[in-house]
Amino acid sequence: MTTTPHVLISGGGIAGLALALGLVRDGVRTTVVERAPAPRPGGQAVDLRGASREVAERLGLLPEILRHRIDERGLAYVDGRGRVYGRMSMEDFDGEGAVAEIEIARGDLNRVLLDALAAADAAAPGLLDLRYGEHLTALVQDADGVDATFASGAAERFDLVVGADGVHSATRRLAFGPEDRFATRLGGCTAFFTLPRPADLEPGWFAMRSVPGATFGLRPGADPATAMALITLRIDHDASLRGDRDAQEARIRSALAGAGWHAPTALAAMSTATDFYFDELVRIDVPVPAVGRVALVGDAAASGSPLTGMGTATALVSAHLLARRIASAPEDLPGALARYAVDLAPFAAAGKAIPGGSIRFFVVGSRLGQAMSRLTTGLMLSRALRPLVQRLFRAGRGAEPTLPDPAPPTSARPAARAA
Repeated sequence: MTTTPHVLISGGGIAGLALALGLVRDGVRTTVVERAPAPRPGGQAVDLRGASREVAERLGLLPEILRHRIDERGLAYVDGRGRVYGRMSMEDFDGEGAVAEIEIARGDLNRVLLDALAAADAAAPGLLDLRYGEHLTALVQDADGVDATFASGAAERFDLVVGADGVHSATRRLAFGPEDRFATRLGGCTAFFTLPRPADLEPGWFAMRSVPGATFGLRPGADPATAMALITLRIDHDASLRGDRDAQEARIRSALAGAGWHAPTALAAMSTATDFYFDELVRIDVPVPAVGRVALVGDAAASGSPLTGMGTATALVSAHLLARRIASAPEDLPGALARYAVDLAPFAAAGKAIPGGSIRFFVVGSRLGQAMSRLTTGLMLSRALRPLVQRLFRAGRGAEPTLPDPAPPTSARPAARAA
């Protein structure tokens, strides 16, 4: 009898589904549990560039991703009357600026992954078990495997457990320790939600308005009739905001009072938005994202917060690297996880680098600072200085780590578990 490992993935978002896709295609028995009752549609736009785009190409996902690409041509800075005083177009920065060449709604990327996973499951029935409305409550591991207990009361044993459950990872808490050990507060919060697209919003442009202590943007939605509001607040940590939507909305209303432009329209739509999201901005640092037979991928392992724009890249890259390592050494899972941790380190570091160094780069705290920022932005994005800014922007991003490919030869891939 020949066997393959049985891997549990906690979290059915981008990282979890990408990892499951790689494992199932390599003949690895995989169970995915997701706390939400069903896949979440819509969501904030995410981008693919550099290594994340290469992973999408390796997984054969790029044609479908391109079919769902959002028409987003660049970032426009506007004043309280909606007048543009600076533009950063995607083409001028070769897709390496604030807006990438490929932008896709998070829910659409999830659907692309789910469709590919369904095809992989159909090609090799019996390897995939995908469960919604379920999550982990306890983990106990030994040298040979991990005993997992679920919210439903079920208890099962796995050869390997992977936490793909985001910044507030329950898997990380159960196997590595409390969140405060790995989280650094960055001095702000972010929120987003969908609203009907204002008629005078310039098609294809992500428009951004800055006020003291906050930024408020409207970017194209996957549905041309909608827009996505994106709000960043520069505020101190306030534990009372966690889970209290009324308090979160009140804080946003206070920050955007008198902001002009489309702020009143967005605030009016906020209370009835079904996809309202609000969270504190934190950085997640897990020095070694693997302990024994438990590993972490995506934001659970490393996150610089939405300020970096690298969450999707970390999700796809970490999932791909871990899937390759598991498939290349199914008989030595602890060793595979140790090698994965080394593979991930440079990508994790790159994904946590915040442009400008802190939230202060994005959100100016005073009226004087706002006026200076507006003047500087308009000047630096003018036709005369744009080439200089392009060079500075590319230099600031630094060289992206090279994506390794520890793929096993086909003959080395283990056979499916015998019935």
